[in-house]
Amino acid sequence: MRVGLFGFPQTGKTTLFRLLTGASATSHGPHVQVGVARVPDSRLERLAALFRPKKVTPATVEYLDSAPVARGRAAEVFPLDSLVAVDALAHVVRAFRDPSVPHAAGSVDPARDASLMETELLLADHAIAERRIAKLRPVAAKARREEDVKELALLERCLAAIEREIPLRNLDLGEEDQKRLRGYTFLSLKPLLLALNVDEADAPRLGEGPAAFGVGFLEGRPRTAAVAVSVEIESEIAALDPEEADGFRRELGIERPALDRFVEASFRLLDRICFFTVSEEECRAVSVRRGTRAREAAGAVHSDMERGFIRAEVVAWEELVAAGSLAACRHAGTLRIEGKDYVVRDGDVLHFRFSA
Repeated sequence: MRVGLFGFPQTGKTTLFRLLTGASATSHGPHVQVGVARVPDSRLERLAALFRPKKVTPATVEYLDSAPVARGRAAEVFPLDSLVAVDALAHVVRAFRDPSVPHAAGSVDPARDASLMETELLLADHAIAERRIAKLRPVAAKARREEDVKELALLERCLAAIEREIPLRNLDLGEEDQKRLRGYTFLSLKPLLLALNVDEADAPRLGEGPAAFGVGFLEGRPRTAAVAVSVEIESEIAALDPEEADGFRRELGIERPALDRFVEASFRLLDRICFFTVSEEECRAVSVRRGTRAREAAGAVHSDMERGFIRAEVVAWEELVAAGSLAACRHAGTLRIEGKDYVVRDGDVLHFRFSA
């Protein structure tokens, strides 16, 4: 699961990136840094306490931090080769007021900046669509290959939407059309998480919806979500030991750490869930898309498991913790045998049987 962070200058984007991923990051070219965030999950902690494994492996989210975007420069600055592989984009929007950090537009206005950046994405997409249509149109007219004709019609539909200032993520696209667009770097097609960087004074309101921070127009938009974080104060809290950090958050009215809420928003936007594999060797959380079937879930653990899949033993994590062992679950009948088409549920504990 990969999420690309981007934004205008002076939004706190890189500070948020460091907060999410820690100090370690690797460079992917001159404009991109990549870091990994471990997904906090109390369920995995409970399972690890039960099995006491040699290794505990949480699910992870890979975050990309790209260079700031100056107005009118998105098509030039965006690292398209890196962003084509991300599952979602996270636009970090300035909602904090700090006279010592001047805003390029002269005032703080999250709704304005969110709209301006959407226009930047559309301009970048417009250039891509126009170039591809110009190349494809004569080919489709000459050869009349069915696939070329369908692709051209789809791109013309996309271009028409872009020219009406409609993000491509708003279009109702069938599975085949989505596959045809997969190789393009259409930025407005990506699911969008609006990350509002707010003042410390707004910390008690972090759990409120987008309207609380002036971007209520996002509510109800397809494949779009918002999360508020106070990056400066959360960075200070992250430097404290866990007990002090919890106390400081309570004083400020912050219910949960920024990492927890940001990752949860990313999961919700992308409709992801976690299942678990457990043993005395390793307890592991694995992230997959909701609706994933057992055989494909096995492949998320190891490709050999998917190729040689036989069956899956399944139990809900809370039933396993309550019973105390997999053997007790078998005896109680809560451990089920499921085939390759079983749809994995959030919180399932799976043991895959497969042939090597």
